[in-house]
Amino acid sequence: MKIIIDTDPGVDDAMAIFYAHAAPDIELVGLTSVFGNVWVEQATRNANYLVDFLGADCPVAQGAAAPYEMTGFKPSAHVHGPEGFGDHIDIATTRAPIDESAAEFLVRMARENPGELTVCAVSPLTNIADAVRLDPKFAANVGRIVIMGGAVDVPGNIRGHAEANIFHDPHAAAEVFASGAKITLVGLDVTMQTLCLREDFVTLAQAAPKAGGFLLKISEFYRNFYETVVGETGCAMHDATAVIAATHMGLFTTERSGLTVDLTEAASGQTIRDPSNPPVDICLGIDAEAVKARFFDVVATLE
Repeated sequence: MKIIIDTDPGVDDAMAIFYAHAAPDIELVGLTSVFGNVWVEQATRNANYLVDFLGADCPVAQGAAAPYEMTGFKPSAHVHGPEGFGDHIDIATTRAPIDESAAEFLVRMARENPGELTVCAVSPLTNIADAVRLDPKFAANVGRIVIMGGAVDVPGNIRGHAEANIFHDPHAAAEVFASGAKITLVGLDVTMQTLCLREDFVTLAQAAPKAGGFLLKISEFYRNFYETVVGETGCAMHDATAVIAATHMGLFTTERSGLTVDLTEAASGQTIRDPSNPPVDICLGIDAEAVKARFFDVVATLE
């Protein structure tokens, strides 16, 4: 499967990119960067750093720096660290993004691979909405958009009603849900069941010292946030779960329904069932142990 990951790296973004690079059933054909966990310039640098680290042949296209209408955006430094990778701040790369914008790259790749390209959007949906605006045929050309975002039947993680990726650009998300593209939503309803313990990362580092050791290091800050602030026993594997859903939907149960996003100030970013919108596949159940096992088994094949 040809996949582009739309990303704001981010600890769990790094996990998703490592998995996609290692998975034998995925051809990672590009990364597109966007604001979110970090500023967009940091996201681009971090994406290029991960490509360098993995020795991957993967272009990075820089995308949106801010949401459509909301103001006052600030990165999630308290969750992912000041540079996005926890306490790891030595993030040097000589790679540069390609000349195309993220939206231009997404549109071109979907046009060149009609019905064959999956976009895994694990960040605010501004780049995806930009692609829809840029090319009216994008929604039909793209094979599927798998979105890590939303909280349909569970509480949010940035507000009581809203998940962070949707909250950071609710207007973009609303446009994407209304676009008619084939969409799978992998939100907090399932990703909060994929908690990873320190022992999981230690075992991975033993099996894959370079890749696993890096994830062990950067996950400490992220896991500490979950344990001390959220009150969970480990850190959620949000973004990698969405990538796994792209190729292993048999590990999930879904409901088909239209979705919209609340744009009012009181409940901004809330994902709501809306039968007037085109139907999407909403993941509401997960074989969490199987998803976790697949992630760690696949990434353990790296160095």
